[in-house]
Amino acid sequence: MHFKGVFFLTQALLPLIADGGRIVNLSSGLTRMSYPGYGAYAAVKGAVETLTLYMAKELGSRGIAVNTVAPGAIETDFGGGVVRDDENLNKAFAQMTALGRVGVPDDIGSMIASLLAPANRWVNAQRIEVSGGQII
Repeated sequence: MHFKGVFFLTQALLPLIADGGRIVNLSSGLTRMSYPGYGAYAAVKGAVETLTLYMAKELGSRGIAVNTVAPGAIETDFGGGVVRDDENLNKAFAQMTALGRVGVPDDIGSMIASLLAPANRWVNAQRIEVSGGQII
């Protein structure tokens, strides 16, 4: 979803979000590292990260925590599934990652679920990269 989608969808859903609720936006590891051909995508995701900070401040009076999850290389359909389907590219990204593999969708889903849990109610206005330590 592009920036305008995040903004307008959130605005539309705000009346339905309970006080003390959570919003988790999605960004990308590409806002921290560069990869040819993804400049416009990274710029939009950078805007989502900035919007997250403003939303956290503006919705704080309602106790709504707003965070961003920024995945690294993940085996999904992104980019036509190239990280998942191209064995050489998958291996190259795995070698750039401290944990020695690319991520899978459950790696991201688990982080999002964690941010939604009551135990993480004090986590707010954060960009949390979930990349296994890609390019550190």
